[in-house]
Amino acid sequence: MAARKTTARTTRAKKCPDCKGTGETTETVRVGSVRNSHETTDRQAALCLTCLGTGHATN
Repeated sequence: MAARKTTARTTRAKKCPDCKGTGETTETVRVGSVRNSHETTDRQAALCLTCLGTGHATN
């Protein structure tokens, strides 16, 4: 009889709760000096700081 081989189980990585697995978030664009700055309606893409762009949640 041949020895029974076992296969390694793969675990699925959980999606990052902040970026929902995309690795990017959006930030509001602010214009003006620090004291007089105001937010515009424009948005820009930014790297998710929680997962560092991987899209996978850390423990």
